[in-house]
Amino acid sequence: MKTKWVTTSRLIKSEELNHHGTLFAGRLAEWFVEASFSAAAIEVKNTNQIVCLKLHGLTFKKPAKKGDLLQLISQVVAHGTTSITVYCKAQSGITNEAFVDGFVTFVNVDEAGKKMPHGLNLSFDTPELIELNEQAKNLK
Repeated sequence: MKTKWVTTSRLIKSEELNHHGTLFAGRLAEWFVEASFSAAAIEVKNTNQIVCLKLHGLTFKKPAKKGDLLQLISQVVAHGTTSITVYCKAQSGITNEAFVDGFVTFVNVDEAGKKMPHGLNLSFDTPELIELNEQAKNLK
């Protein structure tokens, strides 16, 4: 089965800015994990089974400012038996210029919070997904 790119958009408002007048990194991290969660939950088809295990880091490429329209684009790019790794990028919804990208790993759990198999069998067959899959496999 092929994975899907999931896109969410956010308008940067005054209340999301830091003391430099740019988007607060903590707010972007929140949105980043949320967008990544959406991609994982859509594949598993259950929001109650997915918990965040690790944010592998965000690479900030340029600051976002008030009035920028961010698109957070995420997709599952690797998985194990219980884990799901998502690649996410935040870019301008107007110019497609990159602001940040990175990976988030989630774990599929049962009602008691114990790891359980998610049953995914996804294919990563485009050049972009093959590269992202290799990068995800090398995350620690």
